[in-house]
Amino acid sequence: MPRTEQQIQGRLSEEDALAYLVAHGLSLVARNFSCKAGEIDLIMADGRALVFVEVRQRASTRYGGAVWSITPAKQKRLLKAAEFYLLRYHPHIPPCRFDLIAIQDGETRWLRNVLEI
Repeated sequence: MPRTEQQIQGRLSEEDALAYLVAHGLSLVARNFSCKAGEIDLIMADGRALVFVEVRQRASTRYGGAVWSITPAKQKRLLKAAEFYLLRYHPHIPPCRFDLIAIQDGETRWLRNVLEI
């Protein structure tokens, strides 16, 4: 369970992102998948495609805001965690993509296919 204010806010943002994606036709496969390589906030199904979703919430655009907050190191961890998930749970790898839900200033933006596999 979240303990700090930041963790609580992160959990609420993930709940908002999940509701947003479900309202747009995706279905939940897993949440907060964690392995030694990193964590994936949400794993969703969009038709036949498996969607790895990073949720980023920022209060301001300082330092680039939510959209620009995924550093190259974070991208690498996301890719490794997704690879681990696929090897563990999907013997036949489905079409996949990485999406970003950016929550900032009360606005939710859904950016599809933000990382190259």
